[in-house]
Amino acid sequence: MKRFWDLAAVAPAPTGFRVLLDGKPVRLPGGAPLTVRPPALAAAIAAEWNVAGGAKGGEMSQEDLPLTRLAGTAQEKLAEDPRAMIDGLAKYGETDLLCFRAAESRLAAHEAAAWDPLLDWCEQALGAPLQVATGIIAPDQPKGSRAALRRAIAAEDPFGLVALGLLVPAYGSLVLGLAVVRGRLSAAAAFRLSHLEETLQEAFWGEDAQALARRARIAGEVALAERLLALARQAA
Repeated sequence: MKRFWDLAAVAPAPTGFRVLLDGKPVRLPGGAPLTVRPPALAAAIAAEWNVAGGAKGGEMSQEDLPLTRLAGTAQEKLAEDPRAMIDGLAKYGETDLLCFRAAESRLAAHEAAAWDPLLDWCEQALGAPLQVATGIIAPDQPKGSRAALRRAIAAEDPFGLVALGLLVPAYGSLVLGLAVVRGRLSAAAAFRLSHLEETLQEAFWGEDAQALARRARIAGEVALAERLLALARQAA
């Protein structure tokens, strides 16, 4: 698509801030104006629109507007009814990456050293002790732990849920995702933990270009989620 505006700016609204394109509000697919409460996030969204396409008439795509997309999801899909997102994320608690351990003893030792502190945090901070298992069959997690993890997800605001929607699939771990949104880990540290086995194997066998490219893409997604959180939680 072509850029059709000259200037993006932020303007106050009754429930927060709107981004205006030459004085007209950015609208969501459903027709409502995009409105965000955190002023830092509104300013960052306006900055995206000011850069996209370079200048009026320039070519651009939705990939140039990642914060706009995420803020729109928070407003239009999660603010009123987050149940589908909560249900989907809660499923990851049944097959969390940190609960699957390698059969090979040296790799398993690395996993235990790196992952057990996060499972301890999950039990202590979230009230959700989780079982671990060797191999590909998921352990049967306690009903109370699954319920506690769901409560932890449901406690997040729409921006926290949007961030979890990026982080949890990227990590393959609900525990790591919650650790990031709760401030226990940085997104980058959690990313390294989620790719522990892969990076250890590469240290022995060498790197694979396709795997590196895939990890770079995922790293970009988790960095975006962390940026969204930081902007959404920044005080006025």
